[in-house]
Amino acid sequence: MSRNRSHPLAAFVLVACMSGAAPSALAAESPSVTTPPAAAQPPAKPRAETAAPSKPQPPAQDPRGMNDVERKAYTRSLREAQGLLERKQYDEAIAKLDKLTAEQPREPQARFIKGVALTDEGKTEEAIAQFQALVADFPELPEPRNNLAVLYAKKGEYALARDELERAVQTAPDYAIAHENLGDVYARLAQVQYERVVALDKRNHSAPAKLKLIREAETVGQ
Repeated sequence: MSRNRSHPLAAFVLVACMSGAAPSALAAESPSVTTPPAAAQPPAKPRAETAAPSKPQPPAQDPRGMNDVERKAYTRSLREAQGLLERKQYDEAIAKLDKLTAEQPREPQARFIKGVALTDEGKTEEAIAQFQALVADFPELPEPRNNLAVLYAKKGEYALARDELERAVQTAPDYAIAHENLGDVYARLAQVQYERVVALDKRNHSAPAKLKLIREAETVGQ
């Protein structure tokens, strides 16, 4: 997925973590966006606060009701869950993430990582349901929309993927991964239409040439 024709059209990029989201939904200690497999850049280590205050201070209260100590504990548990995912211990990771969500229902990170876990585990429909629920509760977050679009594209539902990615880039205009995926979805939609023209009109010479270009672009990038 790319800005030129030599990049593979098949490798839609799924993100493993969220960052840079709206302040009302994510705290400053959120993990950084990375790309695991396909969807797929390897998960990065979450960033936790390391600088201790120079003198004792009262706990800072964030808008979601977590103080500084609770925020650090939440981040530490997220890191542990991601470590379990890296070792493919999905049941243990999901149990930890479900516990975090039950304790802090207004925090999206654990729910997002659970969606990544379900995706890695091959539970596509469950992952779709997870990201759909997350998008409904946190429409301002672009990363769940990107991953939802990747799963739609995997099923060949390119129109649904396009809609989610367009919303993602509207929310976050500088979100490069979503722009790249959107370009690939447009290419796939074009491919579907050119194939239809070829099937319907055997005398058409321009559609086969365009279809050939798209297929060559995908092959060259692989």
